[in-house]
Amino acid sequence: MKNHSHAHAHDKSAAFEPAHPVRFAAARKSTWISIFINLALTIMQVSAGFFGKSQSLMADGLHSLADLISDVLVLFANRHGNRHADANHPYGHARIETAASLILGASLAALGVGLLIAAGVRLQHPEHVQTVQPFTLWVALVALAAKEGMFRYMLAVAQRVRSQMLVANAWHARSDAASSLVVIVGIVGNLLGYTFLDLIAAAVVGVMIAYMGIQFARDALAELVDTGLEEEEVHAIRNTLKSTPGVIGLHELRTRKMADSALVDAHIIVDPKISVSEGHYIAEAARTAVLKGHHVMDVMVHIDSEDDMQARPNAHLPQRHLLLAHLAERLGADLPPATRVVLHYLSGKVEAELLLAEASDVAALQQACTRIAADDAYFRNISIYQGCAPK
Repeated sequence: MKNHSHAHAHDKSAAFEPAHPVRFAAARKSTWISIFINLALTIMQVSAGFFGKSQSLMADGLHSLADLISDVLVLFANRHGNRHADANHPYGHARIETAASLILGASLAALGVGLLIAAGVRLQHPEHVQTVQPFTLWVALVALAAKEGMFRYMLAVAQRVRSQMLVANAWHARSDAASSLVVIVGIVGNLLGYTFLDLIAAAVVGVMIAYMGIQFARDALAELVDTGLEEEEVHAIRNTLKSTPGVIGLHELRTRKMADSALVDAHIIVDPKISVSEGHYIAEAARTAVLKGHHVMDVMVHIDSEDDMQARPNAHLPQRHLLLAHLAERLGADLPPATRVVLHYLSGKVEAELLLAEASDVAALQQACTRIAADDAYFRNISIYQGCAPK
């Protein structure tokens, strides 16, 4: 028995409705602010670096350009990643954010390596290094203030709406602030006569960009290969499932990250003699408890009547109609009319309950069934009850 949430199909022509409106609105607003700031910084830093002869400031301007591109990517991923599940994407579109993070990380790593190589080549000819213009220092200070402010704003928004992608983008802004600080040191050193420090700062900025890109790409790749949740969170989910009334055991608890959320599936053990509907009720209660108590997207619960990780499998046993035919053959007669048969497949054998609706020689039938169960290949026990079957 498995329980899962059902995807809701939407008409493609319908207006876009995000699955998480608050998160979507917050992400869109913060990202548009970041786009305008990075656009202004890119123009200002690249222009000032070019005319002011500062390689580090130009490198930082390219960093701002990478931020601008990543912001556009975030907008795209935020819109499409927030769509509801549909027939082609039954688990939703959340991993569009993950794919965007992977693309962003790979792009940043490539940009950082390119800047590092360019600075290294220029350092081979120190005689060509020029003194930067003083106004580049003021541009670098303005960039530092803008990027640090963006980091604090975006991190606050990301934590409020619990968005992994926005957290990554916020820390990206912090790395930008750190790179601007390095640029300031390089420009100051250049102005003091150590002209090579501007190129050293450009190389350091390249390393920082590459490192952040590798971090983003690594985390996104880990999610795409279905990495599970942290051990502490898995332990907490396990406790939630085990504390559900009616659950007497748990095994095969598995988790996998899905953007800001996660998917969970588990096998819970219930009393093997309860009804199917009660088992389903327990499964729904366990699923609801996890959804309410943890940040997960969906929970799939499989009901087990015993620990099938240790008990003998029951796959070799015949299906119901074959078992009933086998029982009738061994009895040498058909079962009384209107008899309800309940079968329990447990530990490699079958325990049967025969509920007789009509008067019958219960004692004789019970003796015959007891003799059969004593040496039968399939039945471990056969119990007879009279007057218990529903009319």
